[in-house]
Amino acid sequence: MLLPVGGLGMNSTMDDMNLIQQAQRHHLVVRELGEEIDLEIGPGDDDPSFANTPLIGGPREPTADEHDDTKQMGMVSQLPSDDQDMSKTQPAKRKKKVVKRWREEWADTYKWAYVDVKEGTPRIFCSICREYGRKHRRNPYGNEGSRNMQMSALEEHNNSLLHKEALRLQMASKDKIIVDKPIYVKALMSKTAGSIVEAALKRDPHEVEFIQSVQEAVHALERVIAKNSHYVNIMERLLEPERMIVFRVPWVDDRGETHVSRGFRVQFNQALGPCRGGIRFHPLMNLSIAKFLGFEQTLKNALSPYKLGGAAGGSDFDPKGKSDNEIMRFCQSFMNEIYRYLGPDKDLPSEEMGVGTREMGYLFGQYRRLAGHFQGSFTGPRIFWSGSSLRTEATGYGLVFFAQLILADMNKELKGLRCAVSGSGKIAMHVLEKLIAYGAVPITVSDSKGYLVDEDGFDYMKITFLRDIKAQQRSLRDYSKTYARSKYYDEAKPWSERCDVAFPCASQNEIDQSDAINLVNSGCRILVEGSNMPCIPEAVDVLRKANVLIAPAMAAGAGGVVAGELELNHECNLMHWSPEDFESKLQEAMKQTYQRALKAATDVGYQKESPEALVHGAVISAFLTIAQAMTDQGCV
Repeated sequence: MLLPVGGLGMNSTMDDMNLIQQAQRHHLVVRELGEEIDLEIGPGDDDPSFANTPLIGGPREPTADEHDDTKQMGMVSQLPSDDQDMSKTQPAKRKKKVVKRWREEWADTYKWAYVDVKEGTPRIFCSICREYGRKHRRNPYGNEGSRNMQMSALEEHNNSLLHKEALRLQMASKDKIIVDKPIYVKALMSKTAGSIVEAALKRDPHEVEFIQSVQEAVHALERVIAKNSHYVNIMERLLEPERMIVFRVPWVDDRGETHVSRGFRVQFNQALGPCRGGIRFHPLMNLSIAKFLGFEQTLKNALSPYKLGGAAGGSDFDPKGKSDNEIMRFCQSFMNEIYRYLGPDKDLPSEEMGVGTREMGYLFGQYRRLAGHFQGSFTGPRIFWSGSSLRTEATGYGLVFFAQLILADMNKELKGLRCAVSGSGKIAMHVLEKLIAYGAVPITVSDSKGYLVDEDGFDYMKITFLRDIKAQQRSLRDYSKTYARSKYYDEAKPWSERCDVAFPCASQNEIDQSDAINLVNSGCRILVEGSNMPCIPEAVDVLRKANVLIAPAMAAGAGGVVAGELELNHECNLMHWSPEDFESKLQEAMKQTYQRALKAATDVGYQKESPEALVHGAVISAFLTIAQAMTDQGCV
């Protein structure tokens, strides 16, 4: 095998390839120059040969030393094969090891950067300093210093509030490229409905998740709006939240270092009653997601048997890897600002992604301390100081009850059906439990790194093992070491597995167009939304064209709303209900929700068997309920 004589062009190409491979390893796609990537900033000074090598190769003149190296490489190509192999390994491999070590070190220290062209040469820039290479790493005291000094300076820069804010914004936009990727706008039949979406786009052009949820709602309401133009004004008022609270949440970690996160609470609409809605702690949390969740919660609460307002909120705080004391301090700081807007007759938060019984307990404790009274409780805390006994199970159980109602109308049942479930949190685990109770065969769960499939299906013992894995913060991959018939797939989703019913329970927009095609090809006929807005608009179009029946989250996920209100019911607080009594009440509430959605759809001309019936009927029923209340109360 001959070594290349023209080494410079090859080095440039290899640098580009290494850049792309490292970016892909951190789950980002480098589409063009100027987009954010996940890589180190520049070369180090300890290795002179590496310091003179551009990270992304650009056109430059070779030095005299490089000409000599090229001549030597040409001579090496004429040696016998054994000698040639020896000459290849010694200097070149050592240099590559140095390069690899430096790159991994910088990649772990400084995560975010972007690529741009400087004087005709592609460079990697710091997203804060807007400088590249050595200019970015300059010691604050003016000299380059040793590698350790450079690392210390860089760590100091990374700990600055300005850098952390930019990091939060960049992480929030990692999956949503707002500038380069236009918002997908559905074709609407009427100009009136189109004007509502156009007004929302004009007011909030960068709130991708919120605009997406608005489009889906307006699309479902087209026939209603066409019959009564009065609903246009109602919808325009509904789409502007009553109150949006954005605030600073300072907190101190176990090392005594101060951090600042951003908190949100969007009280969307209270025309039907006091607000109820979740609190989400996740690094990607932003105002757009808070508004989208609040809007969806408003419709969900209006559709439920209990007439309530809708709200949502949370923070970009990441509870993963934090100690109990750190989480307690953060929750107390969060509540210090938000408590004045909460109360049984104002707004009560509930569990959401990243917020469980531990976090709700800390939040309620600080609320009780600040408010000076014990009025009700937040929905979700532990049994011994709250009312109902199945609060945490309610949403997951309700999803399965809803699926059973759909199948019953088809003269079918869940028994024996293969079910694909995404996520591995509270909702997903309780969906697995109830599917097993109904005789179904749940075969998948997933996490942020991939998904796990068990061809034999999960049982109660396996679910217990999965919970232990999650409690110990281990990977789902460990499950396959115990059960031979299971397999874990990295960087993949479970929607290509053969299934009859799908339960997406992970996060919003987890199913894209290709996932929808995989679901159709895998035989899925019913999709029950466990998470809010799990499908992107293009995926919804694919599923509808394939006649896959979609059970919307605002109807199927109403179990949490029902349980929350049962908790706050006076009778429920005075007596401890058995799980059987609670399940019967939950089933009855889910049946009422299902029937209301179907009736609203058939009243405006949708066929009961149509894949759009439940989705559109749920929105129509919820909107008409809210619109009547807003009309009666006047322009407030």
